[in-house]
Amino acid sequence: MPQLIELCELIVDCEHKTAPTQDTGYPSIRTPNIGKGRLILDGVNRVSAETYKAWTQRQVPKPGDLILAREAPIGNVAIITPGLEVCLGQRTVLIRTNRKKLNPQYLTYLMLGDEIQGKILSMSNGATVHHLNMKDIRELEMPPIPGLAVQDRIASILSAYDDLNENNTRRIKILEDMAQMLYREWFVNFRFPGHQKVRMVESELGPIPEGWPVVGFDDISDILSGGTPKTTETAYWNGPIPFFGPTDAPDSYYVVSTTKSITELGLSKCSSKLYPAETVFITARGTVGKVALPACNMAMNQSCYALRGKTGINQLTLFLITKDCARQLKQKSHGAVFDTITVETFQKLRVLRPPDNLLFELETKIRPIFGLVLNLLRRNATLRTTRD
Repeated sequence: MPQLIELCELIVDCEHKTAPTQDTGYPSIRTPNIGKGRLILDGVNRVSAETYKAWTQRQVPKPGDLILAREAPIGNVAIITPGLEVCLGQRTVLIRTNRKKLNPQYLTYLMLGDEIQGKILSMSNGATVHHLNMKDIRELEMPPIPGLAVQDRIASILSAYDDLNENNTRRIKILEDMAQMLYREWFVNFRFPGHQKVRMVESELGPIPEGWPVVGFDDISDILSGGTPKTTETAYWNGPIPFFGPTDAPDSYYVVSTTKSITELGLSKCSSKLYPAETVFITARGTVGKVALPACNMAMNQSCYALRGKTGINQLTLFLITKDCARQLKQKSHGAVFDTITVETFQKLRVLRPPDNLLFELETKIRPIFGLVLNLLRRNATLRTTRD
């Protein structure tokens, strides 16, 4: 069986130092930016032209090159698309195929498959964090490779699924921005229907519409806890109940699946309840302030809180309020070992309580938007399953 290096023009390691970043410039691809087949550029670090030149001395990444993650998420690999100029961040590897032997898109899907992922995991080492050595990457044994015509056909079919997925993801982002902008227009900028007839008055939060009270966050929402059943009890795990944790927090609004699940017995043995769909989940320990809406009934672990709106506060608007408050909650978090949001953090947070009629009217406008987002997320899940 051929080794990977035999099918490639080059396999190049990254610079082993952190690139200085700035607000604009060339994307610096770190391991979190390497998805399964596609680069994730939301929130990517950016570098100057000078840094880009210094960080591409070994090789300038080109469209069609692959970038492999040497550490968490180990084994993820993504292809550089046309028109994109990037440099390598730490713990990444650049792979350029020999186009006479290997279609780069075909190699991307091959390396993401179970066979190669299993080999990568078995080769990785490290007491705390798994990582790959350059020698092992170059000598990675590949299965028999079909001819280029077959490779091209396979790559074309699979990439069509990813193109649809990417298009849906762009539509999701537009819809989510629409919902958040509408919320902010009404309840932050105070340009709600009929605002011309409402007088502004001073408050602890600054000028606000007259008659809108400033309250504690716990006055608009119940703050509920999670819990984890014993991990050593196999009867508690791998059941029908999705079990949400911070690693399941999605980039989108809805969480449609979780990495872990528990049984009815497991649920009865922990302090979490089975929370209904559209309960607001927020991560509260370590990685704090990520907000999600479960698309179905879910339990959750002790590193999160569940939020249920009190009388007059619908769940979709509560979700947007919570997202808008996430930065303040993160700033108020504390902890000796890692950041933590507590119930007291919520209680100290002061928010505006809009009138019930406006809350209801906003929900009627944003619910169809949220429905489209959820529909597109489920389509993407189906596309990924079909592709795989």
